[in-house]
Amino acid sequence: MFIDDNRRAHRVEPICETLPIAPATYYDHQTKRADPMRLSDRAKRDEAIRPEIQRVFDANWQVYGVRKVWQQLRREGFAIARCIVARLTKSIGIEGIIRGKPHKTEISKRRCRARWAR
Repeated sequence: MFIDDNRRAHRVEPICETLPIAPATYYDHQTKRADPMRLSDRAKRDEAIRPEIQRVFDANWQVYGVRKVWQQLRREGFAIARCIVARLTKSIGIEGIIRGKPHKTEISKRRCRARWAR
């Protein structure tokens, strides 16, 4: 972390003043990093469910999207909302396979001009 690397040369407060970060936020982050029990309930729950999402994704040839991962977790007994699975899959960096051709929703300008030039 930038502040940790430079706190010996400069104090934390001037660095935080230059960056748009409150010193209290930095110190709060440090204490939570040192003691994971001080994390919020949501952060603790997220850390517990991330490996399960990754496991379901890997067990299904890495093709399941959010909906299917969510349904599989529900079948396995996890009480979790789909939006939470979507948020965590995005933070992990996994996404399902998209099948079929992508749909074009716009007409290119060249085709549009050709159509009206007739």
